[in-house]
Amino acid sequence: MNKAAEFVYRVAAKNDRRKVIWSVAGALFWYGAVVIMILLAPIVDRAIEIRLSIPPALRLPLGTILLLTGVPTVVWTIMRFLRIKGSPIPFNPPPALVVNGLYRIVRNPMHVGWTVLLAGVAVLMQSFTLLAIFIPLFIIVHVVYLKFVEEKELEKKFGQAYIDYKKKVPMFFPGLTGKR
Repeated sequence: MNKAAEFVYRVAAKNDRRKVIWSVAGALFWYGAVVIMILLAPIVDRAIEIRLSIPPALRLPLGTILLLTGVPTVVWTIMRFLRIKGSPIPFNPPPALVVNGLYRIVRNPMHVGWTVLLAGVAVLMQSFTLLAIFIPLFIIVHVVYLKFVEEKELEKKFGQAYIDYKKKVPMFFPGLTGKR
């Protein structure tokens, strides 16, 4: 296990003040990054003088469909974690491996939901920067984090149960099994 995954595991395993501090910091970082991307996108769009030109007849339905898919996905995943006495923040994980609901279809429905939600915002804002720069960076950062930190931490915490789950359920795309 790498140092980052080991650190997350150690903080999450304790029930002390440090866990609370890291959980709050993680939430501020995560949600702050999303807000910053959305607020920064129009500024960068103006600076580089590129905007999407999606006709309103397509923009509103497409943006709405993406939001009506992404928002409930994000809300469901957050509520699922809270219901079982955990949070989506890695420093305060749920006590048990979550493998039901949307987690039967993909291992990371929250990340899928956030990406779809951000795509909906990008379409509605007609933001080239959000759609073509920030969302791909968001995805890259998450894939790297998930592969090199979260999955290692979950393997240590849940052992063979998580390894078996990982083999059966794809990371992001339903229908693409984790089997190799």
